Amino acid sequence: MLRYSLKRLGSLLISLIVASLVIFACIEVVPGDPASFMLGINAQPDTIAALRDELGLNASIYERYVSWISGMLTGDLGTSYTYRSPVTEIVAERLVISLPLAIYALTLTVLVAFPVGVLAATRQGSKTDISVMGATQLGVAIPNFWFAMLMVLVFAINLRWFSAGGFPGWDAGFFAALKALTLPAIALALPQASILARVMRSSLLDTLSEDYIRTARAKGLSKRQALWRHALRNALIPVLTIIGLQFSFLLAGAIIIENVFFLPGLGRLVFQAISQRDLIVVESVVMLLVFAVIVVNFLVDLAYAWVDPRLRSHA
Repeated sequence: MLRYSLKRLGSLLISLIVASLVIFACIEVVPGDPASFMLGINAQPDTIAALRDELGLNASIYERYVSWISGMLTGDLGTSYTYRSPVTEIVAERLVISLPLAIYALTLTVLVAFPVGVLAATRQGSKTDISVMGATQLGVAIPNFWFAMLMVLVFAINLRWFSAGGFPGWDAGFFAALKALTLPAIALALPQASILARVMRSSLLDTLSEDYIRTARAKGLSKRQALWRHALRNALIPVLTIIGLQFSFLLAGAIIIENVFFLPGLGRLVFQAISQRDLIVVESVVMLLVFAVIVVNFLVDLAYAWVDPRLRSHA
């Protein structure tokens, strides 16, 4: 297991290095000058040059890349061009909203998808199975932003059970903050739970048709015992892949939902930074999101090895 983990860790480090080069190169080729954007169209050339020097934009590409990477390694992401504040502080303020939201949405996704997928698989071809698959198809097809606005209309405006948007902060209390994240989390979880339930059903049906399951049944195990003792664990491998991808999406791709509910998370930060040409914020946030994706995939690989010991023996 240690050898397998070290091998995957090496792949993680290589991926991070390549990702940093690609992100930095892509940001550098984007047209437009942040200093000119910040000062406006009537700014004098000498003023723009002074601001570029202050922001470190006159340094070479190599120097800027090395400064950016070395700063990230020490926890210094630089200073925002727009907010004139350390990027680390800005990201930390937004991350305390986006990360709990992603975890909350993923928890709801798993709690719904697992029993629904197992139920559909164990009753293949029945009315229950057909109803579940129809509901999941509808869940995939419905745009989450439309579902979010529908929930605001029903639960916030009509029933007044939740607020229509905003975030009171964790200082207002854990349950008050969690309540503010509930509708956004449900809106994010709906399509993800539908996808995961379908994958769970398909993977479990494939596993239940394997020879070793039929052998276990022939030796006297009931259908339920064969399912919970043998089939379910082996069916989790593709499901873990989807869960890893979904967490990355929920963390990085919630920009529309954050705008619907006026949540000041990472998604809105990236959108604002792009529109304001705040390149250092864009670079740092995208790199952090890539880091999160790679780390999640690393943890998924370790989960693979735990679920299927054959992976450890071939590492």
